[in-house]
Amino acid sequence: MVMHARCFRDLPWLACVLMMRIEPSLTRDKLREALDKTVEATRFSALGEPYVGKVRDNYSTKDGRRFIVVTDRVSAFDRVVGTLPFKGQILNRIAQWWFDRSRSVVPNHVIRPVDPNIVEAVECKPLAVEMVVRAYLTGSTSTSIWTHYQKGQRNYCGHILPEGMRVHQRLPEPILTPSTKAAQGQHDVSASREQILAMGQVSAGDFDAAAAMAMKLFEFGRQVCESRGLILVDTKYEFGKKPDGSLVVIDEIHTPDSSRFWFADTYEERMRKGEAPESFDKEYLRRWLKAEGFVGQGPVPSIADEVRVEAAYRYAGIFEAITGERFEPDWQEPMQRMRKNLGL
Repeated sequence: MVMHARCFRDLPWLACVLMMRIEPSLTRDKLREALDKTVEATRFSALGEPYVGKVRDNYSTKDGRRFIVVTDRVSAFDRVVGTLPFKGQILNRIAQWWFDRSRSVVPNHVIRPVDPNIVEAVECKPLAVEMVVRAYLTGSTSTSIWTHYQKGQRNYCGHILPEGMRVHQRLPEPILTPSTKAAQGQHDVSASREQILAMGQVSAGDFDAAAAMAMKLFEFGRQVCESRGLILVDTKYEFGKKPDGSLVVIDEIHTPDSSRFWFADTYEERMRKGEAPESFDKEYLRRWLKAEGFVGQGPVPSIADEVRVEAAYRYAGIFEAITGERFEPDWQEPMQRMRKNLGL
């Protein structure tokens, strides 16, 4: 299910589909059948006050609940770039899998799953910061730790980085690199604890409590991934306050939208050869977009159907690699099914 390191470097991207290590049970032919059945947007205003994020449509009720609809929209470089078949179902199920298993580690906002694409949660007031945890010197975006390191910067979000490190090298220990939460279409900005607090939108107590939760979640996720032969490279968490003032993790945990994963068994060998680790996250789509000249500015290139299919195929493979379960999508017409399950 993962692209070889040679992909986008010295082979045409389409040839890379022949080099897959994980074959999900959902075939590419089936995914092609679903290309015109994606959930791009919802209009369930009867549920409550709507709020539209990059990927999720949220509806807040007057009695303190929130219905979160995970659409099939996909984002990259802080922009919505299109839709992928069954992405919403896959993302929602991965997030719920992690939420269920991490309740004893950190409390979360989930009340119950409602639909393959929908979860009912406690309405929370989000903290104005994203907690990003990084364990490796990697990344390709403008905010990535490797981009800054490559430019000669050794103080990253308040952490002093050693000299002489290589791209994709493991950091001495995982570090917290918080970031601002930018409006849709704008870019998040990584900052230190002191810089975040100076903005005046998060208290020191809330920041430190969320930071501690983030590090606990990352260690939990790292151990689970290690047991499956995977490396949890980096991830981001969002936190919010429930009406009673308690802090909980919200949004999603350890999904391919929020996290980067590598295969553990080939990491050392590929580092010795100077090759990039085998990744199987959203990086595939980012690399395709970058090859098309898009890194967040200007018009979004039209994504060919074969790219959408391949990206969705990889999402399905990620689900099965992490959970150890088969991904079997719900093929019902999504809007009718969601309305029925919501009682609308």
